[in-house]
Amino acid sequence: MGAKKILFIVGDFVEDYEVMVPFQALAAVGHTVHAVCPGKKAGDKVRTAIHDFEGDQTYSEKPGHNFALNATFDEVKAEDYDALVIPGGRAPEYLRLDERVLAMVRHFAEADKPIAAICHGAQLLAAAGVLKGKSCSAYPACAPEVGLAGGEYVNIEVDQAHTDGNLVTAPAWPAHPAWLAQFLKVLGTKIEL
Repeated sequence: MGAKKILFIVGDFVEDYEVMVPFQALAAVGHTVHAVCPGKKAGDKVRTAIHDFEGDQTYSEKPGHNFALNATFDEVKAEDYDALVIPGGRAPEYLRLDERVLAMVRHFAEADKPIAAICHGAQLLAAAGVLKGKSCSAYPACAPEVGLAGGEYVNIEVDQAHTDGNLVTAPAWPAHPAWLAQFLKVLGTKIEL
């Protein structure tokens, strides 16, 4: 299978590692990767946050880098893309209130196109109503939303990932090696060493 066209849906305070690392990794292996944000256009930036696990009852948050968008939300069509990536952080919390975002997520799910959701990205899947009968991982604080949306929450270690059909999910950025490998397999990407 050849190169795919992959859409990232992001927003301000997306988790830094969860947008930067996979965006660059997927582009590095030859895929066309576009990142969009409602209300913003190509060349605009979103602010990111770095979430870390430092022994507290929840993750800590620090300012991250600015991430430049390379496509305009109002101009992209979900039908033109082969796969979707939803990074976590705080962005999914408010992006799930945007019906256009939810319609995009529904398109990928209904067309059975590959979807990867990391950390709080499951909030968009739940709000879009695409988790019924699916199993997925997410940041543990999202487990109730997964269940309420009719999905089965899979509790795995923070560096692991879970695949159910074309849906690849992970609890947080430490799982990048695992979820990216599973997502590349779902995409049909073969890397020769």
